[in-house]
Amino acid sequence: MKETNVKTLDRVVIRFSGDSGDGMQLAGNIFSNVSAGEGNQISTFPDYPAEIRAPQGSLSGVSGFQVSVGKGVHTPGDEADVLVAMNPAALKTNLQYLKPSGIIICDVDTFKPADLKKAQFETDDPITELGIDPKRVMLVPMTTLLRHTLEGSGLDPKAVLKCKNMLALGLICWLFDRPLESVLRKLEKKFAKKPEVFDANAKVLHAGWDYGHNTHSSMPTYRIETMNTEPGVYTDVNGNTATAWGLIMASEKSGRPLFLGSYPITPATDILHELAKRKDLGVKACQMEDEIAGVCSAIGASYAGHLAVTTTSGPGLALKSEGIGLAVMAELPLVIVDVQRGGPSTGLPTKTEQTDLMQALYGRNGESPLCVLAAASPTDCFTMAFQAARIAIEHMTPVILLTDAFIANGSSAWRIPEASEYPEIKPPVVTPEMLEKGWRPYDRDAETLSRFWVAPGTPGGMHRVGGLEKDEHTSVISTDGPNHQRMVEIRREKIARIADSVPEQGVYGAVDSDTILVGWGGTYGHLFTACEELNAEGVPVAFTQFRYINPMPKNALDILRKYRNVIVAELNTGMMADYLQMHLPEKRILRINKIEGQPFMVREITDGVKEILAGKRD
Repeated sequence: MKETNVKTLDRVVIRFSGDSGDGMQLAGNIFSNVSAGEGNQISTFPDYPAEIRAPQGSLSGVSGFQVSVGKGVHTPGDEADVLVAMNPAALKTNLQYLKPSGIIICDVDTFKPADLKKAQFETDDPITELGIDPKRVMLVPMTTLLRHTLEGSGLDPKAVLKCKNMLALGLICWLFDRPLESVLRKLEKKFAKKPEVFDANAKVLHAGWDYGHNTHSSMPTYRIETMNTEPGVYTDVNGNTATAWGLIMASEKSGRPLFLGSYPITPATDILHELAKRKDLGVKACQMEDEIAGVCSAIGASYAGHLAVTTTSGPGLALKSEGIGLAVMAELPLVIVDVQRGGPSTGLPTKTEQTDLMQALYGRNGESPLCVLAAASPTDCFTMAFQAARIAIEHMTPVILLTDAFIANGSSAWRIPEASEYPEIKPPVVTPEMLEKGWRPYDRDAETLSRFWVAPGTPGGMHRVGGLEKDEHTSVISTDGPNHQRMVEIRREKIARIADSVPEQGVYGAVDSDTILVGWGGTYGHLFTACEELNAEGVPVAFTQFRYINPMPKNALDILRKYRNVIVAELNTGMMADYLQMHLPEKRILRINKIEGQPFMVREITDGVKEILAGKRD
């Protein structure tokens, strides 16, 4: 009986890299989706270049896609086990993300003098020049194999080259025992209207698998462990898509039609794209002429009784600030999704940061309190979008949902939920009985302090709200000082009472230690993994991640008061740390910060915690 050379791994990290036109994002996404279908946990990190159409083969034009697959996966991984490099520039720029023992798969056909010069190599041997052990490298003649496979296909040379990513994907599927049938189903769906393109990609996919099987049969292949998962239908989903779907679920559960008024901006635009396709579910998605029109159209839709949403990134949130203030003053439900990116100004539009927190909390004129939430992962974007809409409607307030480029573009394996798993959303609508008794626009629910919602055209429901201060009883315009103070205090207290309807803050890890690691939003996976690794090393640390930021869960501050060391790790200069310091003046909040346009690496957190506890970092 022939022995098989198969190794079993708990998890593996693969990084696809090449020119922006090499299809690395597509290859990575298909591999991720197939792996999710096989029962693996996944976490992905698409790393886009900031330049638009950088010169082919140049260092600045390299696009990457990293995916971690297996069980116990919470991050895309610090370093890759396998690097796929489609040209010398991709090899040079991405070698830093590969483990010292990692495998490299290269298209050796691109190692020509002109390609090496573009990638700024000084010799004609990039493997030796970079100090790479040749035993770790699979030099595959991808371009030659591609042209041979598609000879006589009728495709022009440019169309042929576009299929090269499928050759690399076939090779990776062989290496990690992924079923080609699942890949073919994805391709058939993608190219349903172009059968000749599907046929070409299918041939190339098989050619890549066959090359690995026939040429490198002595090399080990790998079986990746799966998790015992809850029964259901699984797929991989990125944060932007999950956000769109969460808003649709909220529309269904509230009985309010969904309206999106937005202006395209990286990295939030895909939410607009996804919702624009959902006319079948009654979604109205309007691409407006600018950010201000986007928020104002949403405010109009909210006044008319819709679940109203506007999506943006940091620069757009600044432009929307006056409109958001109007929604605060008029006490209208509105969801603002801010997919954070590197700043300030245009900054790093394709990179990730957590630098909009203070803008979300305080970036409006006057006393303009509103609710601020943050999603923790790509799949959590669904839940937090739903919760943002629920809070906005039931408490009659704008809600800002913060995601970021890392979780918006990244994906995770997700069990598609049943509608019954999410609660009904109960809009505080004006009833006929209230109208008969002389309803007024600023009458309020005794528990939530929310005013009641009535759509224009409702018989007996004529009313006026707006940006000018109103009398708390009559709703007519008022410049009375004491009335203004009462209204300001009521709007503030209304937001504070949202804490009664959000989950308590959870704590994980070594809960009885004297150190707690604190994060918020999309850093969850890295901080959770860091906490696990620290505890395994004998460094006892607890961990908590904030998703509800304003108001905080009712038990949150009491939790933090129990710990001698409170360490906040975030992708900014310390905004959440400052926010907590303001609420906990008796404690000294410690900090781990990174502002490089990239997510944390787990080792940056573990090293930072150890240095703080050893007194080596202030």
